[in-house]
Amino acid sequence: MEPKVSSELSVEVTIDASSTTLPSDCTSNKSRLIGRIGKHFVSVVLANFHAGYFRISMSLCAQVMLWNNLIRFTRENNDPHMRLVLPMLPSIACTLLWSMALVILLSLSLVYILRCYYHFDKVKLEFLNHVGVNYLFAPWMSCLFLLQLPPNFLVPRNSIYKQILWWVSVVPIIMLDIKIYGQWFTKGKRFLSRVANPTNQLSVIANLVGAKAAIYMGCVQIAVCLFSLGMVHYLVLFVTLYQRLPMSNGVSTMLRPVFFLFTATPSMASLAWSSITGSFGNASKMLFFLSLFLFMSLICRPSLFKKSMKKFRIAWWAYSFPLTLLALTSMEYAQAVKEEFAQTLAVLLSVVSILVSFVLLILTTVKFNKLFLANELIIN
Repeated sequence: MEPKVSSELSVEVTIDASSTTLPSDCTSNKSRLIGRIGKHFVSVVLANFHAGYFRISMSLCAQVMLWNNLIRFTRENNDPHMRLVLPMLPSIACTLLWSMALVILLSLSLVYILRCYYHFDKVKLEFLNHVGVNYLFAPWMSCLFLLQLPPNFLVPRNSIYKQILWWVSVVPIIMLDIKIYGQWFTKGKRFLSRVANPTNQLSVIANLVGAKAAIYMGCVQIAVCLFSLGMVHYLVLFVTLYQRLPMSNGVSTMLRPVFFLFTATPSMASLAWSSITGSFGNASKMLFFLSLFLFMSLICRPSLFKKSMKKFRIAWWAYSFPLTLLALTSMEYAQAVKEEFAQTLAVLLSVVSILVSFVLLILTTVKFNKLFLANELIIN
């Protein structure tokens, strides 16, 4: 679903090149050329944009929470050897990352709103697609992550605006739950077996993120409701995905990085339950061990992702989000058990998560720069 700009733009240039010999005013002709190619470029971007791009904002918003926990972790950890590995991050770094994540989320949301206006038929097809519909949870999850860690000078902790934004983010998640879970319930086992794929776990993760955010807002009963709704359907989905037939993954080869969402769901469940109970108890620890086991099972099978790694795609962001949630859970586990191995594991996963997100951000920036440069070279 990535925009193929070069092939489309070359057709436009050929047509305009033949017409440039006719007008006498070169300046007005070049202005028309720039306007026509600019409109064509925007139309191509809107036509090929999809909800999967919200993987970027979702991963960066989770990184904000990771950086915030790292600041707290380094302050509480008095081990000098650990401080050498993980130096203390300044608070301003977390604020800058929060601001960048917000800008990216707003930018992606604006582009998707324009896509809804100009290409509503494609948005409708995405809503009906068994993979695409799951990424409609991503922008609302991103909002919930950011609402939990806003700068105090921007949004006070008990601000009424934060409560409103929380409800604005949770209500679409519940509506999508009714659509997806209602289909599973009314159409039965055969329907779920046919459409089940790893991206379905985003619907579960969205409920768990909502539950954790509800505790932050002081809504304990709503948090328990969202947690129970997510976990019940997670059990059904997890068993269905485990029992699926070979070669019925439900996703293409290039989307195989989404298999790491198997790690993200129990990690987020562990964080949500620890927020509800107020401590990282045995249930949270068991969910953490499950996510760690699933993560090890995936990284021990690099051949599964070999074809999808040949060329950079936006789907690569599926590596960042689950890894960030696993790092967050490992940090909570390390603070609960106070063991050296647990602290080392938390630091290792956190460093890897930050490096992966940083590399993906650079690759994404380079990719979009190439698209804009290709458009500018054709204009010149």
